Amino acid sequence: MLGIIGGSGVYNIEGLENTRWVKAASSFGEPSDEVLIGELPIDGLTRQSIAFLPRHGRGHRIPPSAINFRANIDALKRLGVTDIVSVSAVGSLHESLAPGMFVIVDQFIDRTFAREKSFFGSGLVAHVSMAHPVCHRLGDHLFTAAKQIDIPVVRGGTYLVMEGPQFSSLAESELYRSWKCDVIGMTNMPEAKLAREAEICYATVAMVTDYDCWHPDHDNVTVDAIVKVLLANADKARALVKSVAPRVHGDAGACECGCRSALQYAIITAPEARDAKMVEKLSAVAGRMLKK
Repeated sequence: MLGIIGGSGVYNIEGLENTRWVKAASSFGEPSDEVLIGELPIDGLTRQSIAFLPRHGRGHRIPPSAINFRANIDALKRLGVTDIVSVSAVGSLHESLAPGMFVIVDQFIDRTFAREKSFFGSGLVAHVSMAHPVCHRLGDHLFTAAKQIDIPVVRGGTYLVMEGPQFSSLAESELYRSWKCDVIGMTNMPEAKLAREAEICYATVAMVTDYDCWHPDHDNVTVDAIVKVLLANADKARALVKSVAPRVHGDAGACECGCRSALQYAIITAPEARDAKMVEKLSAVAGRMLKK
């Protein structure tokens, strides 16, 4: 099942059939919203299952710091999601990445500080690798699909994730540019970390809406300016999801992807020392390893 996390405009995908909103369960509280389940026809015989979760809730009710990222990823895992495409609005930190561009991110710098960042904790400890925080296989599919439908896209880039909800100061924006970051946003951490812990393939489509506040020839970032570009980007994002679905569905190499074995050597707590309540809470996220 292909999971999509993004804004409200993304789930109106042309051709999505047998749709229904379902209340998804989670051991970690309430997800951002119900999940839209549907199917995209691949050919006359096969269909790709799709699960769409509005990250901020329908109507954009939840600010970045209040998103229950753990519940969102846990709920998608319980529904059977194996691959997640995260669609996110970002600011550009480079002249060449103009509003309307899509960036298939391959690295993150996490500057958030007010969010729960792991499913694991006291009683059951694990350390997964985040050296390569997104699925290269899924990123390749997205890049190829975007090129095929003529979306302006760049393969690779570093996403600076800030806490928000305020936008950057000029000094912060210039600092992140000096770090060679490419885009800046507020939503993909700890989302990417949690997807890795849940052994779900994860890739980000960063949709550039503005130049943050560093660019001398552009106005400082405002919500109304972002919304105007977002509406145009939403059409592209829906087309991209429809285009990438057959590639994910027919991916014979998916079983070889390392994302799906991220916990193989990550759990460090000895079996006899594990907290029973934590084991139960992590039944979806880490059940593959905890049943051994």
